[in-house]
Amino acid sequence: MTQVNSASQTARQRFWATELPLLRPAMLVGRTGHAYPFPFNDPNVEYVHFARNAIYVLAQQLGLTGADVLMPAYFHGVELEALLAAGVRPRFFPVRSGMRVDPDDIRSLISADTRAIYLTHYLGFPGPVKALRELCDKRGLILIEDCALALLSRVGDEWLGSFGDAAVFCLYKTLPTPDGGAAVVKHGRLRFQGVTPQLSGTARETAVALLQGIEYGGGGLGLLARSARAVCRALSRQTRSNWVDVGTQHFNSADAQLAISPVSQRIVSAQDYENIARTRRTNYLHLEHLLRDISPPVFPALPEGVCPLFYPFATQRKLELWTKLRSRGVQTVMFWNPTPLGPAPGEFPEVDTLRQTILELPCHQDMTPQRIERVAQAVRVAVRELGT
Repeated sequence: MTQVNSASQTARQRFWATELPLLRPAMLVGRTGHAYPFPFNDPNVEYVHFARNAIYVLAQQLGLTGADVLMPAYFHGVELEALLAAGVRPRFFPVRSGMRVDPDDIRSLISADTRAIYLTHYLGFPGPVKALRELCDKRGLILIEDCALALLSRVGDEWLGSFGDAAVFCLYKTLPTPDGGAAVVKHGRLRFQGVTPQLSGTARETAVALLQGIEYGGGGLGLLARSARAVCRALSRQTRSNWVDVGTQHFNSADAQLAISPVSQRIVSAQDYENIARTRRTNYLHLEHLLRDISPPVFPALPEGVCPLFYPFATQRKLELWTKLRSRGVQTVMFWNPTPLGPAPGEFPEVDTLRQTILELPCHQDMTPQRIERVAQAVRVAVRELGT
């Protein structure tokens, strides 16, 4: 009995600051009466299993096969894989320190072959989308907004994703859905077949997410939930399913027509979006207050309307600090490590530095003030131990 209690206590201590928000059973009930924000309220919204699926379909639909598309040199990799699979010819523009994009850098790269500009909004913070909208209008170019990291963010009163000719969103980075992306096309709709994931895959991932919520949320059932989650995953491997796990890091064109699961759509309808944005902003500012002297955020300020995905900061000992924080229960995110895709090392030195130094702390809607304080204390201790 002592061993079980000890293991359960360890589980509670280890998982009190999760990378992403957790799924609760009440969310499976669906509609709550809260208003839908953009893009959910847009008449042209289309839902997909992954945002990368929408990128692939959009590139073809917008006539970008064989075309020159300007995109940031700072990227994840899976979006580039989707564009390449669609036959796009990417050319890269710089991303400066602080994840800043300068419209003049992009303007200088436009050629007679350029057909579109692909802008990523990093971590909820807007890129120069108004300036690029104006530039695209003048030069007859298509503007695509990648809002995979920027759901619920605005520039003033205007939603990110509403400026471009098309925009893509990732839902499960901000919401506790087992899968899900969204796409909005300004003039028309994403031409998407929409194959619904099989029930076996959907049921498996929903069960795993619910068990994860019990395990990571603390309480005496944590050890039991962990064991049940492991069994659930093991049994599911014996069944065939067209479900693709959200942890998959690469694009596969064979999965491009896979739609969002009905369970995720139900969870989307159960969210209080105003509270989510408000809580994320409060948590971000709380972390900034507690850590600005040793780990200030990458961005100099939190503009009005921004719904931050994480709290990003720079460290010269990225992997070591990530390891230490994970051992203390803080699921820090290793943001966009070096990748063999795209520009060679040294071509964009500021991007190289971003890839080598940026870590992200959770500030999502499940984080309480007490957990934020515990995260900050863990960072201070780890930084001190590493001497950074």
